[in-house]
Amino acid sequence: MNTRILVIEDNKEVRENISEILELSDYTVVTADNGKMGVETALEDHFDLIVCDIMMPQLDGYGVLHLLNKHKATRNIPFIFLTAKSEKADFRKGMEMGADDYLTKPFDGMELLTAIEVRLKKSDEATQTIGQGAAGVDAFIAQAGRSGLVRLTSDQREVCDYKKKHVLYAEGQRPRVLYYVIKGKIKIYKTNQDGKELITNILSEGDFWGYSSILEDINYRENAEVLEDASLMLIPATDFMELVTNDRKVAKQFIRLISRNVLEKEDDLLNLAYNSLRKKVAYGLVQQIVSFKEPGLELITLNLSRKEMAQAIGVATESLIRTLADFKEEGLIDIRDGKIVILNENKLRDLPN
Repeated sequence: MNTRILVIEDNKEVRENISEILELSDYTVVTADNGKMGVETALEDHFDLIVCDIMMPQLDGYGVLHLLNKHKATRNIPFIFLTAKSEKADFRKGMEMGADDYLTKPFDGMELLTAIEVRLKKSDEATQTIGQGAAGVDAFIAQAGRSGLVRLTSDQREVCDYKKKHVLYAEGQRPRVLYYVIKGKIKIYKTNQDGKELITNILSEGDFWGYSSILEDINYRENAEVLEDASLMLIPATDFMELVTNDRKVAKQFIRLISRNVLEKEDDLLNLAYNSLRKKVAYGLVQQIVSFKEPGLELITLNLSRKEMAQAIGVATESLIRTLADFKEEGLIDIRDGKIVILNENKLRDLPN
């Protein structure tokens, strides 16, 4: 499939010149002679990149970008501004609104083609990193490492082995590194005034964590402890910050990943607040499946103590044990050697409240 580019330019001569250069380079080009038509065309069809003039009748380039940013289908399309102005204020305004590049007229064909090739390549890389949960974070970091700015993961990074129950950090400590789980499992938890623990996350192979405190430049608000013997790669916070602050596309990708985490936390809170005990426990079991699922194994075994599982779900240990007994009787789970084996994930997910 050919790369499709939308050119929005009110000057006929400039528009035709750009179109000819791009078509000679094997791009499929669609043109619009004003901003309003450009927005309508972008929303009606698929484009891999948009080249847009700023000074146009009816709707200028800033307005075009503003409207396209409101639509999920168009907000991430690489966007290059064209303008006859060279004032720094115009450049800054365009980039702050989300433009990916800025060409000042007059420009030659090679300059235009180079800008387009660079933006298309970065867009392809960014698209590849969009994934769900831990896989999305893993892909993001791997792709970010290939950006050439900072290599986050490599054989030269410090890798440390930790035994079960080792405390990696406590609430209030200053973040120094971004953590990457090579193997093992980590529990993230908070402790209330009475010393009761609430597990907020369980991390496993391929997970990155610790980025929230680094990005916000605050002390840890939770505790981290090794749940199963683990090997962790420690990535200096300065390297991570250099990456997300120097590459706009990378930063945008990471914001999306963080947004997903926020939505997951909202689901967790809704589960705690409104679901019945059976639904809470079923939801909690399903949430742990991602962390404990082993490649190639048909059955999923959750290797958590009843106390740890109750802390992760947010229910009393006695209530959890009674509910697990009911689930076993109903054929949803089995208990083998003290471990919970998931027998029917779909029914657990769809359990009525």
